[in-house]
Order: sequence, then structure tokens, then C-alpha cells
Amino acid sequence: MRVAPKRELGQHFLVDENVLGVIGRLAEPGPEDVVLEVGPGLGVLTRYLAARVAGVHAVELDRSLAPHLADLPPNVELEWGDALRLDLAASRPTKLVANLPYSIATPLIVESLDGLPTVRRWCVMVQREVADRLFAEPSTKAYGAVSVLVRLAAVKTGFHPVSRNVFRPRPNVDSALVAFERTRLPADFARVKPIVEAAFAHRRKTLPNSLELAGLTGRDRAAEALVALGRPTNARAEELSPAEFVALAGELV
Repeated sequence: MRVAPKRELGQHFLVDENVLGVIGRLAEPGPEDVVLEVGPGLGVLTRYLAARVAGVHAVELDRSLAPHLADLPPNVELEWGDALRLDLAASRPTKLVANLPYSIATPLIVESLDGLPTVRRWCVMVQREVADRLFAEPSTKAYGAVSVLVRLAAVKTGFHPVSRNVFRPRPNVDSALVAFERTRLPADFARVKPIVEAAFAHRRKTLPNSLELAGLTGRDRAAEALVALGRPTNARAEELSPAEFVALAGELV
């Protein structure tokens, strides 16, 4: 049965099953795992995972894919809806393994860091550009809010470039599999997160200006906090390391 992928949903279905072995190596699915999969598409990865774990919680937005997901194994729980609006923590997943729709990849990863506290390991297929951002170093073009937040919560355990030819329709960009494992969230992560996001919202502005524009603190107070960290008052967000953002949040209490 043919299906027409919806570009507005960022759908690019995995059709080359050779990639499944790489996902298995990076995700390390085990018999006690409960895996969250967002965007099962045609169910290729879903069935592979289901044969190796205790259960799979698959979340799909596009109900037109129902015929392709009608015969999933009994240990797969299929939920229809927007993954960014559902309570994904309810199934207590231990791993997040997915070929993420391009349109939601970054916000879903960010929200999962503290929103899915039971997840110990991620193995996600994302656009190569997004993959490069996840663990980018400070003062590089790829470094951004997602880099800071992911590096505060996890360490990278694997990376594998993926050709655009393994998807249908063939996307205009290459992808990559990125695997990372939870370390330990800073105790004040909830306070650090909005500061990081605000700091990078106006990338070309100085950090004090960005934080003032977001309404988080005054420009002078932010400048004082930077000085306390040994940074100049005109520093920009991309200059600070993840640890410095934690320290900055502490200074702004």
C-alpha cells in the first residue's frame, strides 16, 4: 500500500533496513527497556525495536498511516497525537529511539531532557545540521541553546552519518544518528533553561541585552553577573560554556 508523505509534517520514511543495525548498536535495546518512538511512520523501526525490548510506546500524528501500523506486535502501544502536547512521561520510557520528524526534532529533544526523567539513553535520527548542534563547542557557528542544554544533561556516546538515500521521499539534506546518555541534570536546570534560551534568542546582541529583551533581568544586573564570572559585560551567548550558564543563573538569583 503506497502512502504519500506529508512534507508539512517533515515526513521522510526510513526504507533502508540496513540502518536498523546501526540504530541497534547505538541504542543498545534490551529486554527490560520501554522505548519511546516519536514518528513511527511505516513502522519499520517500530517492529525492529519491538522484537528486542519489553515495550514500545509509539506516537504518531498522521492518522492516514493507520493501515501501515495496524499489525504492530502486541508489545507496541500506539498513541495518536502531537508528541509536543502529549504526556510522554506516562509510559515511563527508559530510552528514546526515533527517526524524528524534522519539524519537531529540536524542541522534542530539549523538552525530553527534564520532561522525561526516566529516559537514560537517546538515539535519534535528525538532520545533519541538527546533529552537529547537539554537542557543539562554544564559540562555534553550530553552538546554540540546544548545545548547552543537551551537554548539561548528557554525554555523547555515538554518532553515525546517514545518507539521504535511505529515506522516501529523498530529503534535500543528509542526516545523522546521534546517541547520548543521561548524566545528571543540574539541580537548578529549570532556572538555567529559560536563561539559555533567552540568551541565544538574539544571537548577535550582547548577553545582557538579550536577557533584558526577554524580560528575565535588567541589563545592568546581567552585566554584573558576567563580571562575577570573569567575563566582559559585552560577552555574547556563544562565548559561555554550559557550566558558565549554570553559574550565571546562580548569580542572577
